[in-house]
Amino acid sequence: MDYAKTARGVLDHVGGPDNVISAAHCATRLRLVIADNAKLDKAGVESVDGVKGCFEASGQIQVIIGTGTVNKVYDEFIKMARVSEASKSDVKEAAAQKQNWFFRAIKTLGDIFVPIIPAIVASGLLNGLLNGLIQVWPNLADSSIYSLINLFAGAALSMLPILIAVSAAKKFGGNQFLAAVIGFIMIHPNLVNAWSQYIKNPASPSGELIKNPDIVTWFQFGGYKVENVGYQGHVIPVIIAILFMSWLEKKLHKIVPEIIDLFVTPLVTVLVTGLLTMLFIGPIFSQVEQWILDGARALIGLPYGIGGLMIGFVYAFTVVAGFHHMYNMIEAQMLGTGLNTWMPVATAANVAQGAAAMAVGVKTKKAKTKEVALPASLSAFLGITEPAIFGVNIRYRTSFISACIGGAAGGMVASLTGIGANAYGVTGLFGFLITPGYTLQYAIVMLVSFVVAFAVSFITYHDEKAEAPAAEAPAAEGSPASEAPVSKEPASEEPASEAPAAEGTGSAAAGAAAEMAAPEAEGKQESGKKIVYAPAKGKAIPLSAVHDPTFASETLGKGMAIIPTEGKIYAPFDGTLDLLYDTMHALGLTSDDGIEVLIHVGIDTVKLNGKHFKAHAKSGDEVKKGQLLLEFDLDGIRADGYCIDTPVIITNTDEYGDVKMVVDTEPGTPVLELE
Repeated sequence: MDYAKTARGVLDHVGGPDNVISAAHCATRLRLVIADNAKLDKAGVESVDGVKGCFEASGQIQVIIGTGTVNKVYDEFIKMARVSEASKSDVKEAAAQKQNWFFRAIKTLGDIFVPIIPAIVASGLLNGLLNGLIQVWPNLADSSIYSLINLFAGAALSMLPILIAVSAAKKFGGNQFLAAVIGFIMIHPNLVNAWSQYIKNPASPSGELIKNPDIVTWFQFGGYKVENVGYQGHVIPVIIAILFMSWLEKKLHKIVPEIIDLFVTPLVTVLVTGLLTMLFIGPIFSQVEQWILDGARALIGLPYGIGGLMIGFVYAFTVVAGFHHMYNMIEAQMLGTGLNTWMPVATAANVAQGAAAMAVGVKTKKAKTKEVALPASLSAFLGITEPAIFGVNIRYRTSFISACIGGAAGGMVASLTGIGANAYGVTGLFGFLITPGYTLQYAIVMLVSFVVAFAVSFITYHDEKAEAPAAEAPAAEGSPASEAPVSKEPASEEPASEAPAAEGTGSAAAGAAAEMAAPEAEGKQESGKKIVYAPAKGKAIPLSAVHDPTFASETLGKGMAIIPTEGKIYAPFDGTLDLLYDTMHALGLTSDDGIEVLIHVGIDTVKLNGKHFKAHAKSGDEVKKGQLLLEFDLDGIRADGYCIDTPVIITNTDEYGDVKMVVDTEPGTPVLELE
């Protein structure tokens, strides 16, 4: 491999040096944060020699290259991009700054829980090992070695608040040792263990449960009571307590004189945080936590396996959105009061993603797709699904949906059988080690997920090139834009029946939505040609005249541009609005006959973060030609210093032999013709 050539190819397709904010690498991937995702040519990146895949996740662009070579490509990349070396955490932080508050909150949960997963996994695996050995040697339970290892197995869950406190302090910038003290206060031996709030009534022959008589009420304000009960197995109260502790500690460091800071700050921090935690934070947020846990259990316990079916279907969508880390909190809560019944459903979803990717790898005739799909599927069976989801399935909608269907089927089985795990952080094949007593049921869950997802994906997947209507035509310059929607399955070979409006410049589309939606009788489309209608009113210009080199050079695909005279965007055909960005500066649409279009309102307008824009549709909507999709304030955008050139790009240009403008003044109907 020519490492410099690969690095140059990646850099060119992510928008050049000026678009790169930060770069790092892990064992197999380049991890990049770029300023404007509109300049990312995902398909172009994937076409670079040495690149095995490219996907976006949690605000990062991740380029799969491979072990042993990614570091060498990275060395060349940072030289060319003129950025300094960064750690993976640096890149994550840079990416997080581009996300909204909700995703930042979810990322915070992930940053707290991920570091302590090895401790929870170790405890779960030790429990699984002990349970397995007892099945073979029942007398082992009476031995000293069993008692000793059983102590090891329970340590992490018993001390969970301390582990969470230390990890949370690291995230929030507080003193980790003070946080450990707060965590220990919450499970102090002088408190009644939270798992012992109810005990068997010694006076009852049936062994009914009664409230532990050692529980006393410390304070009571009306119906609000503070009791001497610990917080073993709790999560949310610990996080909130350490969030407050970190804030208070940093404030005190600023206002307390340095000469007494060493004594005053720790004292006040522990005293105030401890009091607030035991009096308010603990009681209030443990109740909030209980409501969340009850909701999760109620969902997964819906009759006939409906809950598992629902969770199994949507699980992968939450991975794509980046907020699946919140499940760690739910699973930790479940472990505090019983078995983790969420984990088997997650396994169903993960195995299904691997099965769908494997079906693509088996069926495809493309060597590069096969090279990515098969290893990604094996990774998913071990619980690591990102390569399968982002590298394969999400690129082919039918494969991703097939995986979701498989996850739903397996999730239903998991819910019906009531499988539970004694740890979290492990799914897939390794999950057998933390589901003692459910080996057969767990295997059935995996088998059902695999068979359903593989079968549906195998039936529905087709190589695009093999069915593309212009497969024999020479490829046009450029490549599909990643900002455009994920590619659909190829369009039918039948020429589109929708006819263009009468020839000539005509009135602008945005000002004449009704005219754009005129019946087919207005004109006849030439055989083999497809039409894109003007999405806005204004002046039509060739793409080469756009004030942005990425668009002007046709890096993202061929097309044209409009200088709007009215702040409205209309649907350029009947089809689907696949993607409307949160910033509303760009839309990706796919026509019913397979044309993929990116409409990018203005240049660098992503930086406005939605200011001056108002959406009239949402991602996933079916749209009709002439339907109003978006409004924007022309004067406001210009006043903020942004160029209003609006490119209209055919992002699957390489499926057509030619893409050309058919008007050169005011855009009417049509504006682009594809052969």
